[in-house]
Amino acid sequence: MKKKLVSLVLVAGMALGLVACGNKAPESTQSVGTTTTKADTTTLNIFMASEPDHLDPALNSTVDGGCLAVNCFEGLMRYNANGELEPACAESYEVSEDGLTYTFTMKDGLIWSNGDALDATDFVYSWKRAASPEVAADYSYLCEVFPSFTYENGLGDEDVVASEDGKTLTVTLKAVCPYFLDLCAFPFFFPVDEEVVEPTVSAENPAGTWALDAGENFVSNGAYKLESWNHDSDMTYVKNDSYWDADSVSITTLNVMLTSDDVAAYTAYQTGDLDFIDTVPTAEVPTASQSEEFVVADNLGTYYVGFNYNSDLYSKLGLDEEQAKVFRQALSLLIDRQYIIDNIAQTNQKIATTFIPAGCSDGNGGEFKNKDYYGTDYEANVAEAKELLASIGLFDLDQDALTQDVSFVYLTNNSEGNVKTAEAIQADFATIGINMTIEQQEWATFLNTRKNGDFDIAREGWIMDYNDPINMLEMWTTESGNNDCQFGRDASKALDWAAYDQLISDIRTEADLAKRAELMHQAEDMLMETQCVVPIYYYNDLYMVKSYVKGVYSTVEGMKYFYHATIEQ
Repeated sequence: MKKKLVSLVLVAGMALGLVACGNKAPESTQSVGTTTTKADTTTLNIFMASEPDHLDPALNSTVDGGCLAVNCFEGLMRYNANGELEPACAESYEVSEDGLTYTFTMKDGLIWSNGDALDATDFVYSWKRAASPEVAADYSYLCEVFPSFTYENGLGDEDVVASEDGKTLTVTLKAVCPYFLDLCAFPFFFPVDEEVVEPTVSAENPAGTWALDAGENFVSNGAYKLESWNHDSDMTYVKNDSYWDADSVSITTLNVMLTSDDVAAYTAYQTGDLDFIDTVPTAEVPTASQSEEFVVADNLGTYYVGFNYNSDLYSKLGLDEEQAKVFRQALSLLIDRQYIIDNIAQTNQKIATTFIPAGCSDGNGGEFKNKDYYGTDYEANVAEAKELLASIGLFDLDQDALTQDVSFVYLTNNSEGNVKTAEAIQADFATIGINMTIEQQEWATFLNTRKNGDFDIAREGWIMDYNDPINMLEMWTTESGNNDCQFGRDASKALDWAAYDQLISDIRTEADLAKRAELMHQAEDMLMETQCVVPIYYYNDLYMVKSYVKGVYSTVEGMKYFYHATIEQ
């Protein structure tokens, strides 16, 4: 999933009024030495990010939106506090001997938040809807695991079948899929209520308008339901008493602050108006990291820079496609990654020398990472970058200067941590005379600008949706909605991306796990060969949670779960 890294430098003299959690006044807290207590043990005030791009689980492709989804929707499976998969809407499941058929038995008495019954037929509808060309979900490529799926027609009737009584769901795969149960816990495969979705569908809104606001149309099946949504300000979720596991939910209200101003969120956390924040301002990390409430959790993901393969930047510089590749490689080498880690990210991240992160499984009992695509000696990298630029006529080694003007725009969302990273890269490029202008956009606008390919170079990040390398490889297929670098989108280019698409298809159907791992290494080689994907560092997950809050947990995929949280007095 697309990761939003957010952090700000503290603005002196900022006046903070009421925290944006509905219209409620801030709750009183009492400091007791190094701990804090809270009178209201049923309300949790949290900050995740700014306005979410989508609340429709089929359309969401961001980590912050995913965190909201896993707390108000639920699939056949879910992750527990140990990061292990367990049945959720499913009571149990069976897998055929050949690994191609999964039969899920649904829990009895499942109910939507509006009181309607929920059964296997809802999953059939929801999966077909998510896979449909009309909805055009970014993640529709996940349905490549089904034998009848096509981008033109979606899922076939034989791929997902509900029994007549709605008690069982039978799923057929076209090949053994080691991560299929993980998909069943992923928001794209969460159910939505056909009875409320379909009446809101129109030619202008083929996915429907049901998830664009709070109200009677926003029906969910998870621990919480959306009660109010003041756009760009706050959201309130309340306990869903119809949830099958409602007895284990003691926090009855989740107030969610929506802002791109992390300083305001951090200040609210310090004053006790927020109980959880999913980031810390850059300038405050050294101090905050000394607190017992400061958490750095493991993540599987990579912060990176993405080049638009089809940008006209290269032709403006007089570069052909091979020279453009050399140009991108040189720029990659000019970035001082350790400086970014030490001065901006600040939680001991590791320099990323591959796109697929260190620690990712190879699906065959080992770790996937087996090479480095470039070195970490910055001075040596800069020297190599100059030689590469000289090889394409853009740099004079004798004069130690560019031979012509090199200017372009770097796109980022407007959170300060990403802006500061952009400024660090800008300074690195400027050392040899490259002029990089930084363009900032609001989060939702930024996501769609990248998706549409309206950029030269952009800030990117990806947290794995499940621990298998295919997750970070299949996102680059031609038809993928997450293919921000626009590979295969311009037929006039010499890039043979159909070969990459075929390689991903071969990986999906390869039953020999050792051979499958080998094919995935070939795919990463092919991806890195484009020099469009420039890894910076491997993510870890920084957040703060009050000491009186227990039971909040996260996964290596970056999801935060609040429905088993408690507040101790």
